Amino acid sequence: MQIWQMEMSLQALNDRSKNTMAEFLNIEFVEIGDDFLVARMPVNERTIQPVGIMHGGASCVLAETVGSTAANCVVDINKQYCVGLDINTNHIRSIREGYVFGKAKSFHIGRTTQVWGIEIINEKKQLISVTRLTMAVLTREPAK
Repeated sequence: MQIWQMEMSLQALNDRSKNTMAEFLNIEFVEIGDDFLVARMPVNERTIQPVGIMHGGASCVLAETVGSTAANCVVDINKQYCVGLDINTNHIRSIREGYVFGKAKSFHIGRTTQVWGIEIINEKKQLISVTRLTMAVLTREPAK
């Protein structure tokens, strides 16, 4: 069953990232499923730490980017919007190069909160990290 409340395309999702941290880190949405969203990020000079492995914060940025985008696609964006409330990431394996892929799936979609699970894998489909992202669902103020 499809969970999305709006028409989505990869082009529209990627256009939405213009002039944001996601664009700076070259995060790109690559797949839309009925109940999941996938984005990829290169492991390069913008996403590694001084010892040459992907920075844990970069994992969190990818996870929050794909999870918060998914969260905003399951609400009526004209009436509500979602913002991060809590993020918890466990780093399983390090990576030095290539791409990582973050796949967001919902655990809970409620009226005031949402909880998303994001698994980040490498190109060999090895698990890099797991994230639980809690989103607050806020009401848009009427335009004045």
